[in-house]
Amino acid sequence: MSSKNLTPREIVSELDKYIIGQDDAKRAVAIALRNRWRRQKVSEEMRDEIAPKNIIMMGPTGVGKTEIARRLAKLDRSPFLKIEASKFTEVGYVGRDVESMIRDIVELSVSMVKSEEQESVRLKAAEIAEERILDILLPKRPPKVVMEPAAEEDVLRLPEGKEEANQEGTREKLRRLLREGKLDDRPVEVEVVNGHGGPMIEIFSASGVEDMGLNIKEMFGNMFPQKKKRRKVKVSEAMDILAEEEAQRLVDMDKVTKTAVERVEQSGIIFLDEIDKIVGSDSTHGPDVSREGVQRDLLPIVEGSTVNTKYGMVKTDHILFIAAGAFSMSKPSDLVPELQGRFPIRVELGSLDKEDFIRILTEPHNALVRQYIELLATEGIQIVFKDDSVAEIAEVAALVNERTENIGARRLYTIMETLLDDISFDAPDMGKKKVEIDAGYVKSKLEDIIEDEDLSRYVL
Repeated sequence: MSSKNLTPREIVSELDKYIIGQDDAKRAVAIALRNRWRRQKVSEEMRDEIAPKNIIMMGPTGVGKTEIARRLAKLDRSPFLKIEASKFTEVGYVGRDVESMIRDIVELSVSMVKSEEQESVRLKAAEIAEERILDILLPKRPPKVVMEPAAEEDVLRLPEGKEEANQEGTREKLRRLLREGKLDDRPVEVEVVNGHGGPMIEIFSASGVEDMGLNIKEMFGNMFPQKKKRRKVKVSEAMDILAEEEAQRLVDMDKVTKTAVERVEQSGIIFLDEIDKIVGSDSTHGPDVSREGVQRDLLPIVEGSTVNTKYGMVKTDHILFIAAGAFSMSKPSDLVPELQGRFPIRVELGSLDKEDFIRILTEPHNALVRQYIELLATEGIQIVFKDDSVAEIAEVAALVNERTENIGARRLYTIMETLLDDISFDAPDMGKKKVEIDAGYVKSKLEDIIEDEDLSRYVL
């Protein structure tokens, strides 16, 4: 089944493979994604009228807000941009302007579509690269010209010998050896395009003209011919270099650009993190430059406008915006009313407890325990985590989060690194060995840190 046709229940099921808990947030994004599919099925007249239902996620750090949005975009193969709202400043002040996020997501989309197109022509590019390698291994000889006197005048005539046939036979033998990999280690010289043709140019621009630097670089780049250089590499590496070069040459960039812009307009997802950091303060001296001003600049982008990029005009009417923030010192109602109205769906993500940590360590496809087992297996070390050790790790994570700053599931990373510090360091010298980690081992490694609250603040 195509990812475009997934039902909300199936979308939630896919998200469950990587994210533990947070069912309300999963349901909200699943409905938002399904609504895109529904919108494509309605009449064209109505299609333009249906706006995306943007979402605000509220919850502490490390509970899965970013991961939900990222996995959703990957599931739908949509252009996805994560950006901190606190990076923006109001128009008229030095810093990033809000329109730069649209330029960024278009760049990402172009790169994504270009990679897909290159993959589709990969086979043809490999065939052309093979011919170029054979030309290098067996250069074509210039035909010999033989002078023969004729009755009336001298004529030029090519010899009808067997040299061409012999060379063709040799070429086919080389082709067979090349495909069998018997020439992979043979050194050859290839001519490649030097990516840094022309002078290096760096532009420091004010907000609103951030892509001017790129345009000037392109302008100067067209004035100078592409430089080529010769590199001596193995045949196997030369095949990869030439195949990549040919794949880029075969891609129709006009088609890529058109598809990329359309994909951003119809299925782009922008994740605005730290939205709570741009909530205006209670200042009585006029609007806060770096906060309320940013909200006012965000408003037209979120509600739908047209942004000029180097790939053309891009409409933001149907881009899905997912905003997120801890909202520990503020609340969504502190946003300017117009912006609140553009985020009609609000979901709260809960804090994680010991049981959630146990599931995070073991259940997802990218479970943390599984990651460390695979990492150390590369050194020949077999790590076995007992059930009681996983429970103890989860207990420690919950305890430290309670005592110090609650950083959610990210606490598990710091604890796992501290726990496996000695094994990770000594692994190359241990040889093949099996290491069992139980609750006793966890306690012995983390006991001092747990008991000393001041130490845990620095270490964990």
